[in-house]
Amino acid sequence: MPKGGKDRRGRRLLRITLVVFGIVVVSLAGALTAVWFMTPIPDSTQPEATAEGSVIYYRDGRTVLARQGVNRKSVSLEQVPRHVRDAVIAAENRSFYEDKGVSLKGTFRAMWSTLTGRQLQGGSTITQQMVRNYYSGLSQERSVLRKLKEIMISLKVDRSKPKDWVLEQYLNTIYFGRGADGVQAAADAYFRTDVSRLTVAQGAYLAAVIQQPSRFADPQGADLEAARARWRSVVDGMVQTGALTSEQAAATTFPTLRKPRPIFAPKGQEGYMLDQVAAELKRRGYTDEAVNQGGLKIVSTFDKGLMAAAERAVTSVLPASTPAKVRTGLAAVDPATGEVLAFYGGRDWHRQPYDNSFGAKVQAGSTFKAYTLAAALDAGFGLETRVNGNSPLRIASDTRGIPNSGDYSYGQINLVKATQSSVNTAFVDLGQKIGLHRIVATAEKAGIPAEQLAPHRLAATLPLGVASVSAVQNASGFATFAAEGVHREAHVIRSITDGKGQTTRVDTKGRRAFAEQAAVDATYAMTQVVTAGTGSAARLYDRPVAGKTGTTDKSASVWFAGFTPQLAVAVDMFRDDNRPVVVDGSALYGGTYPAQIWRAFMTEAMKGKPVREFGEPSNYGYSTVYEDPYDADDEEEEEDEDRPLAPSRVPEETTTPAPDQTAPPDGTGPSTGEGTGPRDGEGTGTGPESGTGNGTGPANDPAGGTGTGPGGPRDQPSPPAGVPQDRPVH
Repeated sequence: MPKGGKDRRGRRLLRITLVVFGIVVVSLAGALTAVWFMTPIPDSTQPEATAEGSVIYYRDGRTVLARQGVNRKSVSLEQVPRHVRDAVIAAENRSFYEDKGVSLKGTFRAMWSTLTGRQLQGGSTITQQMVRNYYSGLSQERSVLRKLKEIMISLKVDRSKPKDWVLEQYLNTIYFGRGADGVQAAADAYFRTDVSRLTVAQGAYLAAVIQQPSRFADPQGADLEAARARWRSVVDGMVQTGALTSEQAAATTFPTLRKPRPIFAPKGQEGYMLDQVAAELKRRGYTDEAVNQGGLKIVSTFDKGLMAAAERAVTSVLPASTPAKVRTGLAAVDPATGEVLAFYGGRDWHRQPYDNSFGAKVQAGSTFKAYTLAAALDAGFGLETRVNGNSPLRIASDTRGIPNSGDYSYGQINLVKATQSSVNTAFVDLGQKIGLHRIVATAEKAGIPAEQLAPHRLAATLPLGVASVSAVQNASGFATFAAEGVHREAHVIRSITDGKGQTTRVDTKGRRAFAEQAAVDATYAMTQVVTAGTGSAARLYDRPVAGKTGTTDKSASVWFAGFTPQLAVAVDMFRDDNRPVVVDGSALYGGTYPAQIWRAFMTEAMKGKPVREFGEPSNYGYSTVYEDPYDADDEEEEEDEDRPLAPSRVPEETTTPAPDQTAPPDGTGPSTGEGTGPRDGEGTGTGPESGTGNGTGPANDPAGGTGTGPGGPRDQPSPPAGVPQDRPVH
């Protein structure tokens, strides 16, 4: 072929090639232009990029109880030392302050790796990394389109945002390993310090971690040598950028890393506290996402000192021989606010996450008599009202009858004596007189949930505590007495501050459960339980105390619930398997370990607190000649809540409760006498037989009496067969 023909064909091919290349370039330019205009800076961020975990505090609002959710706390760039910023720039993007937000060389290398199927290479600038992690709409997938969007947004961010703003977002969003998002969390995770106190060596290590956070989080062996080499390269890079002199770099030594720790590892009672805070947050409408990513500041009601005191009270009083299946609950409620200040959840949250004070519900036993007493007083009865304390007491067609402990009979006694000695039949009789519906209504108003009362609302033994309650519920109920009849819902959160700084305070409005004088009179009767009755082990000698013991059938659960004007506390003991609560071979009663634990806790809790007196009771000393407002044989009339209760009052000689004493004196007395003694429910006492004699009996009975008879009542209900009874829930 002639040479000229070849030249013409070559020139034609070149022209075609140039045209095609031009078309490609123009098309590419057009495509890039289109991508530029079609890719604005996103107006939203990725939720996980700015998410902050919530911080839960003790009631002082300063002492951290726990952190929940994403481990990040954003800080301003000014809080990050200059040498820490310089270390990150030396490690990740030395031209940060000079470039346009992208590295073309690194970007095309990464795109080529993606097109050829090789592993995506590095080369992104700090701006590109920030854009990828910060803005919504940019996934982590390996695609050319995603990379193009990243480049375009990075260029636009560099043109519209200050470099310092970019660096600040980067430092707060980048992952550093050890579960730490952002430099502040990383400072704590690796060195247990605030970011503002990081040294040059520590800052250089955090910068080194960014490249391989998993490998350098806790380096051992060869990984430790690699971490040291990477750290040294960062320090040398700081010399090259002018951030350090050669002398300063030579004097910088590898930092000591603190051992990794779980981000949120509850210990002691913390797990129980966090469970209750989380449960209340849900009840108040806060989702898991809001808690884990919303940066909430949650102030709990828990007093750190009192939480420790609650644990000490339980562990110091109970002997080491206490069976593992025996569980103890303790709850302390502020009557003025309804705040749960302290509680005891159990021995070990990790092994036993179901707590003893909020979750576990056991029969209330004779502590429930307090609500029966309040219902009667609120209905117009007085402390002088006489009720039948004889044993057994038969109700309707019940042939077996409801007995007192030891089948001991008291005769006709007033409500103070009935409460002081915890006389079962007296309270069953009182329940029949006032109507069980009144007791249910009063207990519900005092904070006992209706669904826990409903199964027993028609049971004659309702006043004896066959319904199950938790320690917190009972403490909240007794707080109603301390607040003179006003109930405030028990709660564990004081305030919640959202990420925008808006604070919602939990202010539980009080609701009157029963009349103030009814509360004061009931409180007076319960002071006699402590000064001269079944709860003498709970006495605080520097201030007045009111309370009530409780021991259910066969000691399946034992209680002491009591209060001062400033604090209400309930203590219960029970077993996982519902068997009798036995320690060192002896079945327990409410007046034993529960009362002692109560006293141990309250001794600490009330230390240094002013002594406040209870209100003055009604004119105690006048007896009620009771005229039954209901026809006992007419069930319809018994349910008539509107029937007036107007018992007449006539003067009568006052029966003064006996002082607390450990043994009765010799003497003679009425044909029905009662003995006193050092233990709640043990011993033999003077009784109903004629004659003269000595004896020891339960500490809750006044001295005197004639002859030798059975011991005084043990503080426990003994419901007849067929009566519904709850068992502890575990």
